[in-house]
Amino acid sequence: MTTITKYNDEYVAFWNEVLVTKFERYRNILMGGMSYHSETPLRKLHLPEGANALDVGCGWGDTALALARKVGPSGSVTGLDCCEAFLEKGRTDAASSGMDNLRFIAADVQNYPFEPEYDLCFSRFGMMFFGNPVAAMRNIHRALKPGGELLFITWRKLEENPWLSAGKETLLQFLPPPGDDAQVCGPGPFSMSNPEVVIRQLQAAGFTDIKVEPIDGPVTAGDSIEQAIEFQLAIGPAGEIFREAGKTAERRRPMIEHALQQKLAAYQDSRGKVIMESASWAYSAKKQSH
Repeated sequence: MTTITKYNDEYVAFWNEVLVTKFERYRNILMGGMSYHSETPLRKLHLPEGANALDVGCGWGDTALALARKVGPSGSVTGLDCCEAFLEKGRTDAASSGMDNLRFIAADVQNYPFEPEYDLCFSRFGMMFFGNPVAAMRNIHRALKPGGELLFITWRKLEENPWLSAGKETLLQFLPPPGDDAQVCGPGPFSMSNPEVVIRQLQAAGFTDIKVEPIDGPVTAGDSIEQAIEFQLAIGPAGEIFREAGKTAERRRPMIEHALQQKLAAYQDSRGKVIMESASWAYSAKKQSH
């Protein structure tokens, strides 16, 4: 197993030092919400038994396990993520499932020394945070065999994702937007929401046969209104506003929580869960055959 001995850039450091703990706390929301957007493209994906697949930004490893089931025992899957803490769940789940055809590596995809050995590279919400997306895409291109395919999911515009935009709109009524010196996780979850930009990036990285498809559907933004409020204040655009406002945010927390409760109550179902709409893009591209 390869592990990161030091963080290669400020974004990787921010993920490991700030976001990992928060993501673990709300795994039920994030994994459930994210899995909705990978189920459709993975169901359509034709990946023959014996194939070799790479999962970039694999997080807790659920998509790597899904890929490992597709390629079967004669195939193999490598899951890469910059956060070792996430990968432990993937290793545990793989072991409990009796799978020995996948491995998890803690590494920075932008500069990992790939060999051209993969038939497919998949990524669910792992591509939007690279400091240099074209450089990362070129390295992924290097990892693919001739004719290999890249399939990745990114969020569409913030306005098309109420489960993240509603909290931001509410907090901006009480707190200022983050300043230019705010700590961030990278270009951000919506940095690849414009297909025209992403297509040009893929072309610059050497990819061809580029296609884009929309995915729309509901996600659970909290198992209760209380958890939905906690989530908004911890993660995403609203969480960034709250974190950067520091002591001012804490002083205004009661007013903010009351406003969020009123906003999110409209999305509660009969079980008390907060169900909201979400929207993503599924991009696919290929490395030319020689």
